[in-house]
Amino acid sequence: MTAPRIALREVVEAKTGTMNPSAWPDDPITYVDVTAVDNRTKAIAGARTLRGAEAPGRARRLLRTGDVLVSTVRPNLNAVALVPESLDGDVASTAFCVLRATPRVLPEYLYFFVQSGHFIRQLDKLAKGALYPAVSDSCVLDQMIPLPPLEKQRGIVDMLLCARRALRQRREIRERTAQLLPALYGDAFGDSVSNPKGWPVVPLESLLKASPQNGLYKHRSAYGEGTPIVRIDSFNEGEMCEPARLKRLRLDDGEAQRYVLAEGDILVNRVNSTDHLGKSVLIRTLPEATVFESNMMRLVVDPERALSQYVFSALQTTRTRRHFQLNAKRAINQASLNQQDLKALPVMLPPLAKQASFARYADTAASARATEAQLTSTAEATLASLLAKVFG
Repeated sequence: MTAPRIALREVVEAKTGTMNPSAWPDDPITYVDVTAVDNRTKAIAGARTLRGAEAPGRARRLLRTGDVLVSTVRPNLNAVALVPESLDGDVASTAFCVLRATPRVLPEYLYFFVQSGHFIRQLDKLAKGALYPAVSDSCVLDQMIPLPPLEKQRGIVDMLLCARRALRQRREIRERTAQLLPALYGDAFGDSVSNPKGWPVVPLESLLKASPQNGLYKHRSAYGEGTPIVRIDSFNEGEMCEPARLKRLRLDDGEAQRYVLAEGDILVNRVNSTDHLGKSVLIRTLPEATVFESNMMRLVVDPERALSQYVFSALQTTRTRRHFQLNAKRAINQASLNQQDLKALPVMLPPLAKQASFARYADTAASARATEAQLTSTAEATLASLLAKVFG
C-alpha cells in the first residue's frame, strides 16, 4: 500500500527557536553556515567556533540534536545535514530551513527524504534569482513527503543507512588510492620543492611541442547534442567523469578539428576558485572525438623531452601549487592563470628512462583508481535508486 503524502510542515515543529550570539559577546559559539555543509557527504564538516561578538548577523537558527538542515540557497546543490549531538545548542545561518521532527516522523527519515531527487527537483523549480537562486522556508515546508507508519520508517532508514555506509567505505578506499600517485612520485623523484636528488629544473614550456592552447567558447544555445565537451566540472582530483556524463554541443568541422583531444593531452584549469585553480587531468582513451572548453588550457608534451604521465604528475606537486597560487590573477570569487604563467612553471627533469619506469607504476595506480571510481559510482547509483524508490 502506498504511503500517503503530506506537507513537511505537518510533521515538523512550527518554531525551532532562535538565538542572538551577540548577547553573550565573550562566550564561544559554534556557527554552521552553508559552506560548513559538505553536499557530497551530507554532513556538517566545517563548523566554526567564534566569540559571540564575532558571529555574523545571519547566525540566528538555534540547533538541537536530530535537526535536519536544508540550505535554501542554490537548492540544486542539496546542502543538507543531520545535526549531531556535539552541536546541540549551537547556532546556524538563517540560510537554512531547520526541520525538527515531531513524534510522527523519524529525524533520519526526514534526513533521507531531503536528499531525494524528487525533493531536489521540486525546490530547484521554485528557486528565484539568476545569480543567487534561493527558495523560502515555506517552499521547503510545502514539499510533500510520503509518511508510512513509524515501524516502516525505521525499516527504510535502516536500509538507507546500510547503503550510505557502503558508499562511505567506497569513498574512503577511493581517497586512499588517490594518494598512490603522489607517493610514487615522491619515492621516485623526491620532494618537488627541495629537489634532494638534484634533478635539472626547467620551465614547463621546454617540455611542450607547442604553446598551451586555450579551449573552445560556444554560446549556451549551441549545447544539447553533437560532440562531447570536457568542462570545468568534468574532472576533479585528476579523474575524468564517465564519458556518458559529458555535455554535448554543435560544432563546425574546423572547430572539431582544432579542439579535438588526443590521448596523452593534459588539460589544466585556468579559471576557477583559488582552491581549484590549476587542477588538471591526463587524457586517456576516449570513446569518441571530444573537445574542451575555454576555461582550460591544453598541453601537448614533447615525447623526446618528457612523458605525459610524468608531466601530469609534476602538476600535482607542492611546487606547482605554490607557483599557481603565487601567479594567480585574483578577482571576485575566482582567480585565473595565463599561458605565460603555465609556461614558466619550474619542473624537475629526470632522464626519460627514469620517467618511463615511474610511468609504468603510475599507470597501475591510475587503473586501480579508475576501478575504485567505478565502484564508488555504483554505490552512489545504488543509494540514489533506493531514495527514488522510497520517495519518488
